[in-house]
Amino acid sequence: MAHFARIENNIVQQTIVVANEDCGGGDYPASEPIGQAFIASLNLDGEWKQTSYNHNFRNRYAGYLDLYIPDRDVFVQPQPYPSWTLDDNHRWQAPTPQPEEDGFWTWNEAEQIWTR
Repeated sequence: MAHFARIENNIVQQTIVVANEDCGGGDYPASEPIGQAFIASLNLDGEWKQTSYNHNFRNRYAGYLDLYIPDRDVFVQPQPYPSWTLDDNHRWQAPTPQPEEDGFWTWNEAEQIWTR
């Protein structure tokens, strides 16, 4: 089965399953345009991108409200805080690393520090 995510303003709004035979029976990336054409034939509007349930391409499986980053062609989790940035591995990083001391740490966005 192939999975496709409907994207609006680079935010995942919905994911659907499309049978492999409706995607030409091939693998990504060849399957994507065939699957998109099939989705369009069902009168499902919008921008659809194929996503990997096994995380084999586009970084991760596209979940509801995940972000699509067009210039990287990847899906990522929503940005946890405005100050956090996306690293080269498509993971959100705080402005300062989390302390290595044991304990439950939370990010304080107002003060830009980690607290326990």
